[in-house]
Amino acid sequence: MQKILLRATLALGLLPLLGGCSEEVKPEPPTYSQLLAGTESKTWRLSSFQVFDDGTGSGTLNAREFSAPCIIDDLYVFYANDVKAMEAREGASKCNDADPDVYVEDTWSIVNATATLEFNFAGFIPQKLNYKIRNLTETSLTVEFYYLDYLPDVNLSYRFTFTSQTGR
Repeated sequence: MQKILLRATLALGLLPLLGGCSEEVKPEPPTYSQLLAGTESKTWRLSSFQVFDDGTGSGTLNAREFSAPCIIDDLYVFYANDVKAMEAREGASKCNDADPDVYVEDTWSIVNATATLEFNFAGFIPQKLNYKIRNLTETSLTVEFYYLDYLPDVNLSYRFTFTSQTGR
């Protein structure tokens, strides 16, 4: 009986010590890569854009009003795999019925230090370019392309906002 009481006393006496050893769990905010590509993949569609010419902005323009439906409904899929693959896909409508469903297969990369996303935004200029990340959340991506980075005499930029079409 004394052994049982001794064990019970020791066990109860050690409980506070065990509770004091737990580490506080602090959630870490998602990285740019996680926000962009989710856990497996994430799909984005252009929703609006702005043009800045010598620092003067056009105001936000609804992409649906300024582009053909067969272009504006295209989807950009970013994969969270080791290769960081990305695809540009036709949306619900095609400009030409013979066009392939996936018309760009490429890769993407992010440089966190400069908040730069490199990808092939075929709906704008069909090659891989650097875009400055202006905003990136679970549901919205805003990037800006500066012509000055490529053409030193052209003070023009385009700011594109995409909306997520898929969950995490």
